[in-house]
Amino acid sequence: MRHASTPLPSVSRRRLLGGALTLAAGAAVCSTSRAALGSGPAPDFTLRTTAGSNLRLQEQRGQVVLVNFWATWCGPCKIEMPHLVRLYEKYRASGFQLLGVNIDDDPRNAANSAAKLGITFPVLLDGDKRVAKLYDLSTMPTTLLIDRDGKLRHVHRGYRDGYEQTYDQQVRELLKA
Repeated sequence: MRHASTPLPSVSRRRLLGGALTLAAGAAVCSTSRAALGSGPAPDFTLRTTAGSNLRLQEQRGQVVLVNFWATWCGPCKIEMPHLVRLYEKYRASGFQLLGVNIDDDPRNAANSAAKLGITFPVLLDGDKRVAKLYDLSTMPTTLLIDRDGKLRHVHRGYRDGYEQTYDQQVRELLKA
């Protein structure tokens, strides 16, 4: 199965991974991320939102959290966004939080794009790519699902039509747990 995704620009990739990303290193990153699923808490972070306040991941404990890394230059991100807005609206009253982490260098691009896309969930700004690096981000979009105890349960790299059904099913399962 081929995943539609937008690779990070070479400058960002170097910034994120500290050098050229080889196929072997990429495979190691993916394997490490998968191995960590369910084995411990998702790495904590605090980022500023487009609204100006700070939001900390650890403060979301007790809720199922979907974290979606996106950028304004990412075509698949823009296609996926309306589906994420619907998912957020559907489950937000049931203990679900969706956080959009934008990695654009200019926060104005993120805020303008979020408004145009009709995003209703919090958009966090990671212009220095600190959080993207923390999660070994190599593909846009990347979506994480974190359970109520703060454990990273699912990682989705890229976007393909139909992923929204997978997200919906995984969110429902985590909300029931």
